[in-house]
Amino acid sequence: MTLGQIKETTCSSTANATKFMSFINDTCVKFDISTPIRQLCFLAQVGHESGSLFFTEELASGALYEGRKSLGNTQPGDGVRFKGRGLIQITGRSNYKAVGDALGIDFIKSPTLLGGKNVNVCSNEQLKNAALSAGWFWNSRKLNAIADMINIAKPIDSGSNLENFTLLTRKINGGTNGLHDRLNRYKTGVKFF
Repeated sequence: MTLGQIKETTCSSTANATKFMSFINDTCVKFDISTPIRQLCFLAQVGHESGSLFFTEELASGALYEGRKSLGNTQPGDGVRFKGRGLIQITGRSNYKAVGDALGIDFIKSPTLLGGKNVNVCSNEQLKNAALSAGWFWNSRKLNAIADMINIAKPIDSGSNLENFTLLTRKINGGTNGLHDRLNRYKTGVKFF
């Protein structure tokens, strides 16, 4: 993808899009996010989740995740230790273990390798892992198949396009938090694909 496609669809600054460009392109190759509609949907969702490619770590402390067995948080301190990180906010011990196994990185031992605060304080390794973890999440939830049901030539905010984009959002967020913003990012980016 071009710098313009990444910048416009994620609604990020040129500086942030530039920092992530090679890592996002590598992620798209690795996880077959290979068609315009897949890339557009991925970028719109990632743009929302990361605050325009700025945050690689959840702002909240993670204390609300303490003891959440559904996330695999079984040890004292797991909520804070395994709070949301990466461009799609991977959350919980079990997800850190799964993404770590898939990428060959021990995120249980070193959770901050998945992302740290924001793009301005992250190392290149953290930026790379933040992007790859988003691709892993996208792939593990089979989101390419849902994106493939969206017709890029038709408006995103009606009919089956809206239904499928909403389904993508639910698979990523667990609900429809930020749906309007995610749709706006898609609409901003579509003319660049």
